[in-house]
Parts: sequence; C-alpha cells; structure tokens
Amino acid sequence: MLSPIKILVAACLVTLLVSVEWLTDFDKARHTAAEQDKNIILVFAGSDWCAPCIKLEQKIWESDEFKAEAAQKWVLVKADFPKKKANALPEAQTQHNAALYEKYNKEGVFPLVVVIDKTGKVLGKTTYKDITPAEYIKHLHTLEGK
Repeated sequence: MLSPIKILVAACLVTLLVSVEWLTDFDKARHTAAEQDKNIILVFAGSDWCAPCIKLEQKIWESDEFKAEAAQKWVLVKADFPKKKANALPEAQTQHNAALYEKYNKEGVFPLVVVIDKTGKVLGKTTYKDITPAEYIKHLHTLEGK
C-alpha cells in the first residue's frame, strides 16, 4: 500500500510531466494539428490589461485539468495584445497577431477563444466563463461537436 507521502510525490511528478506549449505561429500550429489530427485552440488575449483574459489564464489555462486535456486533444495558439511597453512583442509577432485578429476576431472581443479544425475551419467561438476547468473543457468539446 502506498503511503500518503508517496501518493503526493507521484501526483506532483505527474503534474510536472504534463506541460503544454502555447505556440505563437499559427502556420506551425496548423501543420502540427494536421500531423497529429487535432483541433486548434486560438486565444486572443490582452495579457497585461484585460481582466477576463487574466482570469482565463489563471483559472483555466494554468489548471492541471486543462493541461492534461490539451496535451491529448489540442494544439494551442495564443495571440497576445499587450499594452504596456515592458511587455511589447517583437514587431513581426505584433503583425502576425494583427493578421490573425483581422481573420478570426472581427467581433473585437477579449478574450476570444476560437476552436478551429486542422483544415482551418472555425468550429466555434467562446470567451471567458466563470466555471470550473472541467466545465470549461466540456464547453470547448461542445464547440467541436463532441
């Protein structure tokens, strides 16, 4: 029988092993999604000024439940639009994000979460919801039609 300490250590190790990579290159994300037969989660965020964006990051994206599901199911892309000079992105990234914004965020909503299939077809859109990570994951799956 495992002691509570061993169980805790094992849980911590599993948490450390489950990491997700947020890409910033949408073309790379589409290529990866096609290779791995996954959908894309594209997030438009204002990381240093948008309160709901920050909540979405802290409550959902940083949760162990989301990380575990994302590692298996999605390719993640973040298009950030910081306002503070200290957080400014390189010009090429700013232009890349602006092009994504023009194509996928005509509503001008922050945060906007766009679920896209491996061919580039938009399956659904959502924003921050004050629900648990498990409920948010379920919501994302409904956008995929699953």
